[in-house]
Amino acid sequence: MGFSSQENPSLYFFFFFFLFLCFSIVSAYTTNTSSSNNDVEVESGRRELVSGRCNWFRGNWVYDVKYPLYDPYKCPFIDPQFNCKKYGRPDNLYLKYRWQPSSCSLPRFNGLFFLRKMRGKKIMFVGDSLSTNMWESLACLIHDWVPNTRYTLVRQKGLASLTFEEYGVTLLLYRTQFLVDLDSEKVGRVLKLNSIKQGNMWRGMDVLIFNTWHWWTHTEHIQPWDYMEDGNRLYKDMNRLIAFYKGMTTWARWVNTNVNPAKTKVFFNGVSPTHYEGKDWGQPMKSCRSETQPFYGRKYPGGTPMAWVVLNKVMRRLKKPVHWLDITGLSQLRKDAHPSAFSGNHPGNDCSHWCLPGLPDTWNLLFYSTLFSY
Repeated sequence: MGFSSQENPSLYFFFFFFLFLCFSIVSAYTTNTSSSNNDVEVESGRRELVSGRCNWFRGNWVYDVKYPLYDPYKCPFIDPQFNCKKYGRPDNLYLKYRWQPSSCSLPRFNGLFFLRKMRGKKIMFVGDSLSTNMWESLACLIHDWVPNTRYTLVRQKGLASLTFEEYGVTLLLYRTQFLVDLDSEKVGRVLKLNSIKQGNMWRGMDVLIFNTWHWWTHTEHIQPWDYMEDGNRLYKDMNRLIAFYKGMTTWARWVNTNVNPAKTKVFFNGVSPTHYEGKDWGQPMKSCRSETQPFYGRKYPGGTPMAWVVLNKVMRRLKKPVHWLDITGLSQLRKDAHPSAFSGNHPGNDCSHWCLPGLPDTWNLLFYSTLFSY
């Protein structure tokens, strides 16, 4: 197995590959976004979530007196890092926003309906701590409807399982930062861009909901790998968007090979934004700390993340149906919805995760609406 660093001839290959990738996927993105908001868009391998002639991902945040959808003090599943009220967040306005699509409305979540429709089924969230955020949100949404029903919760390293026993519905959480494999070997920790052996743990599910991105950007002491492996070569580093593209292509290959659409519905929860840089919403001196309202401008100044563009490229090449929950744009507007200083695990300034109740509840409304629409 050969070794390479950033400073070898392969760098030129990656540089030109990256230019080609950016050109092609930006072109695809431009073509997609030029269509009407109300067009029903069905592409080979990717279904943009629409309801009739309404795109559920285009709209705005509105105040709703009926929100939040559950009481954080009555839900037993919220981890300290997401439990903003418990750790002293004083304002309440961030709890009161409902996502309103431009030309229709999302259905209200009904936990009893969910349990009855999904009786005896297994739903697995696969991804990083943002998958945990979404898994706990769904657990709370359901629990609010059946607060007295029996449940079994088992948490192990890398895997958690919550079963609502009366209905036989199990919500599983498989923790993986990259979807592709991260192995310990003699040379150190190796991120294997072409390997996805852990996919064996995802088999047999009725619903799979994937997520990844944030850990692909981490460097230095918070980078969890020492080398990247691509093919039979090790690299000390490479452009992270190229690495993400390679890893997501491996994931797409796994889906194409292993998923039986008659048995398993597959979702991908899109790129979740961060709000550490106030320049992204036109206030360079700020971060998410002390933000109490969404961004209300007509166009988010930070623009579309390149990770979204890469993901769009991969989704369009899928051969099996995958429902893309395109939560990036609507989440960018919620600069107010992070734990910031009110997290039990990150008391500094957490502008990556989301308070519960909060934004992940909307992600689950989109999941709920999609799940029962196809």
